[in-house]
Amino acid sequence: MSRRTSRPRGPAAARITPASPCPCGLPAAYGECCGRFHSGSAAAPTCEALMRSRYAAFAARDAAYLLRTWHPGTRPPGVDFDPGTRWTGLDILDTTEGSAFHSTGTVTFRAHYTDDGRPDSLHEQSRFLRHEGAWVYTTAVFAD
Repeated sequence: MSRRTSRPRGPAAARITPASPCPCGLPAAYGECCGRFHSGSAAAPTCEALMRSRYAAFAARDAAYLLRTWHPGTRPPGVDFDPGTRWTGLDILDTTEGSAFHSTGTVTFRAHYTDDGRPDSLHEQSRFLRHEGAWVYTTAVFAD
């Protein structure tokens, strides 16, 4: 996801602990799911896993992880989080390539959120490639 804003930073997102449900929507605890990618103890094995972990990083407001998994050629200098945005769910709609046997891949998804309490969603196709052996986010096309 490439959502950035210039609004001032707000309070931290709801506290996510290792035992919390993972924000990415898979039926696992955060520590066993995306949390291991965020901590650096494991790398996302597919572009879909990276997409899910990046969504979870937006929910957890983990700018360091987002920047670390952004291709250096398209990475912004920083990530600002909109204080009125709360990420509420992720639907993976399609993936192409992006497995351990590929060097590129795409993930089409709908990310649900509330903006100052009003529900909305972001429909995007994100592009990923392997850089120095790891999956990284490169660019996105907004679907609507």
